[in-house]
Amino acid sequence: MHSADILIELGAVVIGLAILARVAGRFGIPAIPLYLLAGLAFGKGGILPLVTTAEFIGVGAEIGLILLLFMLGLEYSASELVSTLRREAPTGVLDIALNFTPGLLGGLLLGWGLLAAVLLGGICYVSSSGVIAKLLQDAPPSRPERPLILSALVMEDLTMALFLPIIAGLLIGGTDWSGLISAVLAVAGVGVILLLATRVDVGLSRLLFSRSDEALLLTIVGLTLAVAGIAERVQVSAAVGALVVGIVLAGPAAKSAQALLSPLRDLFAALFFGFFGLTVDPSSIVPVLRPALLLAAVTAITKLATGLLSARRHGLGRPEGIRMGTVLMARGEFSIALAGLGVAAGLETDLGPLAAAYVLLLAVLGPLIARLVDVATERGSPASIDNAGS
Repeated sequence: MHSADILIELGAVVIGLAILARVAGRFGIPAIPLYLLAGLAFGKGGILPLVTTAEFIGVGAEIGLILLLFMLGLEYSASELVSTLRREAPTGVLDIALNFTPGLLGGLLLGWGLLAAVLLGGICYVSSSGVIAKLLQDAPPSRPERPLILSALVMEDLTMALFLPIIAGLLIGGTDWSGLISAVLAVAGVGVILLLATRVDVGLSRLLFSRSDEALLLTIVGLTLAVAGIAERVQVSAAVGALVVGIVLAGPAAKSAQALLSPLRDLFAALFFGFFGLTVDPSSIVPVLRPALLLAAVTAITKLATGLLSARRHGLGRPEGIRMGTVLMARGEFSIALAGLGVAAGLETDLGPLAAAYVLLLAVLGPLIARLVDVATERGSPASIDNAGS
């Protein structure tokens, strides 16, 4: 295909995303669901499938996810992370118990094998770091539940750093010890990096810092992509690698990086959410829509319960707990990664479509519910009442 056709189609995709962003801004709703639905309409089986740019958009989508998680990691240092893990271990265990169990039981009730049911449990357990990072970006940074949401995401991402390689090893070699050993080594590598980061603190950030915006931007983006690729190679996942880089770079480089990377992140993040929709064939969703709807309803409630219990444990009120729970409802990139492993291994024919339908439901409805709850709780807050009275 001629390069001119590729450029025209890519330009049309970006312009279309820009229009959706304007529509979302006009009505005060998150743009994420619109990006996902657009991808569904223009993917395979959609009304007008893209012809020339799907592969390029796929690479851009992966870069968008990496940048989203990198900038999420910039929000706290390695020492803060370690203290968070110690402090939030009970909440992490609660999150697993409430949100992994419905998927596991659902898979068993559908007559699936144990390994496929375990995969479905993981799909239902983990929230979408990509979607939630975008929601947090749009929310006021002073919200008291924000640190708790970040803590929950860190716990889930690091749980996936263990779960993904273990499940991959089991799919490839069954209960072969080599798969389990490689998983343990991969997770140990993440732990060593974080431990070293607590020792050097802001030293690496100072080393990378440059007064030249151009040099700083190229250095940080190059380092983040390289580490994410290495993490993927050793089966830790690129998402966790990008998150670790963001944590390690806490310091002077972090403040400059946030300003420089924000526009770049927004561009590639839009491609990420659009590409997710492109990968789903709408016709495969209809037969599994009923169990997907049931799982989505149950796990939306269990995530809400996670937020409420976490907020109560930290002395926050019901509005903060509800906001936290609704933000955590969205599912996305990790869930699709788990489903992809099961589909590649040929576990269950319905696993892929069911996971796609489930994730699409909560990736679309989750941000919308979070936005509606956000507006409702803000209107009912003491500050808004005082403002209305004045």
